[in-house]
Amino acid sequence: MAPNDSAETTGNAADEATGTTAGRRGAARYIVPVAVAGVAAATIGLVPALADSGDPDLPKITAQQLIEKIAASDTEQLSGTVKISTDLGIPSLGGLAGSLVPGGSGDGAHGGASADPQEKLTELASGTHTLRVAADGPDKQRVSILDSAAEYSVIRNGDQVWAYDSKSNEAYHATGDKASGHAQKRGGARTPEGVPTTPKAFAEEALKEAGPTTSVTVDGTAQVAGRDAYKLVIKPKQGGSTIGAITIAVDAKNGVPLKFTLSPSSGGKAAIDAGFTSVDFAKPAASSFTFTPPKGAEVTEADDAKAQGQAEKQAQEFTAPGGPAGLDRLAGGKGVKVIGEGWSAIAEIEAPGGRAILTSPKSGDVPPEAQQFLDSFGDKVTGKFGSGTVFKTRLVNALMTDDGKVYVGLVTKDALVKAANSAN
Repeated sequence: MAPNDSAETTGNAADEATGTTAGRRGAARYIVPVAVAGVAAATIGLVPALADSGDPDLPKITAQQLIEKIAASDTEQLSGTVKISTDLGIPSLGGLAGSLVPGGSGDGAHGGASADPQEKLTELASGTHTLRVAADGPDKQRVSILDSAAEYSVIRNGDQVWAYDSKSNEAYHATGDKASGHAQKRGGARTPEGVPTTPKAFAEEALKEAGPTTSVTVDGTAQVAGRDAYKLVIKPKQGGSTIGAITIAVDAKNGVPLKFTLSPSSGGKAAIDAGFTSVDFAKPAASSFTFTPPKGAEVTEADDAKAQGQAEKQAQEFTAPGGPAGLDRLAGGKGVKVIGEGWSAIAEIEAPGGRAILTSPKSGDVPPEAQQFLDSFGDKVTGKFGSGTVFKTRLVNALMTDDGKVYVGLVTKDALVKAANSAN
């Protein structure tokens, strides 16, 4: 087994390699947890740890060199199978996810098309999933979610994006600026709606946080999908974070992340664990990126889906001030400030008029299913700030006070209460 580099890198090393600034964590990244299903959908992981076949003996490498190797990787062609699963410690979402995510219908009919990526992504918020992925440069990608009796695929080829659900025989189509805009902002490692689907996409997000509040080391080697790899370990230096450690297995030859594991500070199984079970860096067949709707398939264009989705959203919004529309306004509004920095940063959000986000004088304002979902992972707390409820997952936690403030972050319940006390 190769010698390990146990020395920590500085924040500057990671920032220089990835082109990010230390501790960048804008308030826009924090979502008020009534839409926790949306947060979960953006933090997918791979379940059972992939079997290793022994630790390879590789030349010694420093953490800085390994980060630079990831950043310098120019591999643009690959195909393979990725396993994904999530254990965020929240109740099963089922059809309820659609009613909690803004614009979701909960019945597979968002925007009139069950093939719409925004609708399908909620399925990745829990459980185990097998994905088949392929990429050929920045303009050609394919991600297929495999089921026992069906397959859902998102295919991008130039300025065309298709999504197809074989179970319902429905397709979704975007073209021109919409298609190229998705790809430009999210890259080939993600679905058109921005959800990571490969270890590389997860690694890019983690390395954005590699600043002064982060310890980055190399901790041995591994073999993933038949490839020799180094293990890069990222840990918060601060206390109070729900993140325990992030381990990224990096291909020793080409610098491509092959496996990503996020372990919560609370212990137990990984909350996020994503990795290839097989991978090939040869040029994929051109047919991987072509798609023609099967005969009889119902095709929905992106513009039509958007228009219908907006109408459905207006009809389904909660009437309470903390309904999805109100939360969207809060997340992008001026009443947001960030307490602390790095992994322990907490967003403080104040509701309009100081009204409690999840309460209303009118009974029935919050759908019973949604209230039951929220209550199932909420803890009542008190402090100098008054009283409120902490809604918790294994990663994202939020304190909603009875006087209309929200404190949310990748931090523990105690850290949220402390932040609320210090702000009062």
